[in-house]
Amino acid sequence: MNAYGIILSLAAAIVAGIVGSFALMKRMTLAGDVVSHLALPGLGLAMLWHIQPLIGAAVTLALGVIIIDQLQRRGGLATETAIGVVFVAGLSIGTLLTPREDLIDALFGGFPAIGPIGFIAGMLACAVVAISMFLLRDRLILIIFSPDLAHSAGVNVRRVNFLYLCIFGLAILVGLQYLGALLVGSMIIVPAAIGRRLARTLTQFLIISPLAGMLSVAIGLAIASHWQLVPGPVIAAVAAALFFVLVPWRRTLTA
Repeated sequence: MNAYGIILSLAAAIVAGIVGSFALMKRMTLAGDVVSHLALPGLGLAMLWHIQPLIGAAVTLALGVIIIDQLQRRGGLATETAIGVVFVAGLSIGTLLTPREDLIDALFGGFPAIGPIGFIAGMLACAVVAISMFLLRDRLILIIFSPDLAHSAGVNVRRVNFLYLCIFGLAILVGLQYLGALLVGSMIIVPAAIGRRLARTLTQFLIISPLAGMLSVAIGLAIASHWQLVPGPVIAAVAAALFFVLVPWRRTLTA
């Protein structure tokens, strides 16, 4: 992985940790794994037509987010149910469309090295996610605490939830480059779980989660580079290892 890829992967880990923190509080961390699979049909078509894979992934992720939102509004489904329905469709269609020789890259990362244009686009996407989460944080916290109270305070709950789902999808898209559709959800789930385990306050939670993501990526990339391994699985394994190492340490800390 070149310097552009390393910097972008660290930036993606930061925003994934922030987004994942709110996903954990909203009890939708597993949605990271599910939503990431919505990129598969787009990745498959892009590889089939020999265009930039992330362009195809962006299109199907956007369509998936819109479909999930409409299922919630018109069908009265809970977020996790709507995501689950779209997940099944996305995974099956994506697997069928992706050329067999490109399936491993789509699932586990390993796309071509990032160039200057891709790096700028990725960093802009990370900036959009970070700024959007900063602007939405108070309303999201209020909605998590009490949707009824948020509504009475004048917060458009549906709009905020939709915007959060869009930000969620954008964070997933940035991580696809180096983790693939199968493992990118790990950078939403695991660092947030580490942050929740170690933090005593919300501020600490929102700081520790991104730091845990950055540490997982940094160690994972170093190991993958040294042993010539695919970075995605190594990063996910490092994140999981950090969680299992830090869980008992937290118990000792609070004893």
